[in-house]
Amino acid sequence: MTTHDAVIDHPARRLVVALPHPYDATREHYETLVPEVDLARFFQMASWQATLELAEINAPHGFMRYYRSDITAVMAGSPSVWKATQYLMGNHTIAERMFYRDPSVMLHAPLRTLLYADPDGDTKLAVDQPGLLFASYDNPQIADVGRELDMLLAQLITLLGGDPPPQLAAKGS
Repeated sequence: MTTHDAVIDHPARRLVVALPHPYDATREHYETLVPEVDLARFFQMASWQATLELAEINAPHGFMRYYRSDITAVMAGSPSVWKATQYLMGNHTIAERMFYRDPSVMLHAPLRTLLYADPDGDTKLAVDQPGLLFASYDNPQIADVGRELDMLLAQLITLLGGDPPPQLAAKGS
């Protein structure tokens, strides 16, 4: 078996979106819009079709939370005074459409997001634009899913009261 190394440079775009509500209220709202994944139930599914149906229920806005870290608590006692929570959010039924073509896409799925309060107390959502991350795999089907994730991210930002960056709607991302 011959293996080939690859080095792939790719662009990334960090989106930092201002959200209108206080950090604590935004965090609570985010966690309602992006519910925790019910892995125990997913593990019980007898077929992929059943998994897809459960994902529709578990992710009413397209995304589920796979991980949450209260960065504020982790940094307690340090000189840092930020309020921040880190998440891994995504949807494994969407990711499967890319994983099927290239397992290395899981480097970028689920998406890493950060909610934080800036020095003025304003709430921000930071995330790398999925469309650009997945376009780097040089596969049109994977890029299409990346653009779909851009649209879902734009919808989530809107539901959080923010204005989605125009880059999330751009044709080529």
